[in-house]
Amino acid sequence: MTGEMEAAAADSVTAFFKRRGKHAFEGVGKPCANCGTSLEGPYCHACGQNADTHHRSIGHLIWEAIEGMFHLDGRLALTLPALFLKPGGLAKDYMEGRIVRHVPPFRTFLVALLLFIFAAEHAIHASQHHAEEEAHKRAELLATPQGRAAEGARLRAEAAKDRDAALKEAVQDRDSTLAEAAVDRDAELKDRDEDRVKVLERYQKDVGKAAADYQEAVAKTQAAYARTIADADLLAAGKLPEGMGLTPEEKRKAEAAKIRSLSFNGGGDAPSVTIHDDGHVSTGATPLPPEAQAAIADAKAKGHDPAKTGDWLRENIAKARENPEFYQLVLFTWGHRMAVLLLPIVGLALTLVYRNKPRFFIYDHLLVAMNLLSFAFLTNALGLVLPDALKSWWFGLLVFWTPVNLFQTLRGAYGSSIVGAVLKTLIVWWATVFSFSLLLVGLALLALAQI
Repeated sequence: MTGEMEAAAADSVTAFFKRRGKHAFEGVGKPCANCGTSLEGPYCHACGQNADTHHRSIGHLIWEAIEGMFHLDGRLALTLPALFLKPGGLAKDYMEGRIVRHVPPFRTFLVALLLFIFAAEHAIHASQHHAEEEAHKRAELLATPQGRAAEGARLRAEAAKDRDAALKEAVQDRDSTLAEAAVDRDAELKDRDEDRVKVLERYQKDVGKAAADYQEAVAKTQAAYARTIADADLLAAGKLPEGMGLTPEEKRKAEAAKIRSLSFNGGGDAPSVTIHDDGHVSTGATPLPPEAQAAIADAKAKGHDPAKTGDWLRENIAKARENPEFYQLVLFTWGHRMAVLLLPIVGLALTLVYRNKPRFFIYDHLLVAMNLLSFAFLTNALGLVLPDALKSWWFGLLVFWTPVNLFQTLRGAYGSSIVGAVLKTLIVWWATVFSFSLLLVGLALLALAQI
C-alpha cells in the first residue's frame, strides 16, 4: 500500500503542476506503441494509450517543472486562495459539479498529505540534529575546567530560581486551599441544618491536608535543590556528575536503562504523606488499598497479569529510546496510512450532523472532508518548515483559524445558519480531534509493537 500511495501522490504532484495544451502533437501517422494503430492525436483512438514517450533530458525536465510551477494552467491559482480564504465557495463548486476550474479535490488531498509527511520528517530530523549538536557542544564544554566551573555556576543559579518559584507556588496553593476551606466552613455554619461539630471536623481535615500537601511540596523542592547543588559541587571539584557529559548515544542508552528500571504495573508501594495525631507530618510508603490489591489479584486469576503488560510496554519504550531512528521509520510507515483514515472519519462526522438533509450524499461529505483535511495538512506543513521563532505564532494562529475555516466551509457548502454552523462546527471539530488523538495513540502502540 505504501508504494501505491507514493506512486499516486507522485502522479498527483506531476499533474498538480502540469500545463496543458502548449505544444502541438507531432506524432500523427506513427504507430501506437501498444496496439500499432496509426496515431491521429496525443492519445490512441483504439486503445487509449498516451503517445508521449516521456523521453526527456534532465535539463528539459527541470525546465518543464519550473515552467509548470509558474503557469499552472490557472487552476491552482484559483484553488489555493479559495481553499484558505473562501473554503465554503470551493466546497460548493465541487458539490455542484463545477470541477474543471479547480484542481481535483482528491489530488489536492494527496499532495497536501505528501507535503505534510515531508515537512514532518524534515522537522523531526532538524530537531534531532539540533539536539545532537547541543549535546556535543555541552560535552566539549564540560571537558575543560573553565567549562565545568561555568556549568556549575549556571546550575546553582537555575536551582535557586527554580526552588524559589516552586516554594512560592506551594505557598499560593496552600493559602488558596485554606481560603476555600474557610469559605465553605462559614457557609455551612450559617446553615442551621448542618451539624456544627461535623463542619468544624471537615474544616480541620481540610486544613491538615493543606498543611500536608505543603510540607510534601517543600520536601520535594528542597530535595531537588539539594541534588542540583550536589552536581554543581562535583563540577566545581573537577568531576562530572552521573549522566552528565554523555554522548547522545550514551545518553539514549542510559535513559533506556532508567526506563527498564521503572514499574508500570502499580504492584509496589506508593509514597504518601501521613498526618499523625500529634500534628507532625511524615512521608513513607503505604501499601495499595485493599480494593486495588483485590483488582490485581482478580486480573491475575483471569489470566491477565498486569505485570506482564507493564513489562512489554516498558521494554518496548526502552527499545524505542535506544533506537529512535527505527521507531520514527515505523511511525512514518504507518502514519500516512492512518492519516488517510481521517478522510472517512471526517466524512462520517459530516454525514451525521447533516443527516436531516438527504439531498447531500456521502460523496458530497467526502468532497468537503477532502477540502478540510487539505487545508489542515498544508497549513501544518507550512508551520513545520517555518523558523523556530515563527512556529509558535503560526500554530497559535492555526488553533483559531482551523475551526473558523471549518465554520466557513459548513456555511458556504451546506447553507447552514450561523447558529447551526457554529453547533455543527463544534461537533465535527471535537469528533475529529478525539478521533485524531485515538489514531495517534494507536499509531504509537503499533509502532512500539513492531520495534
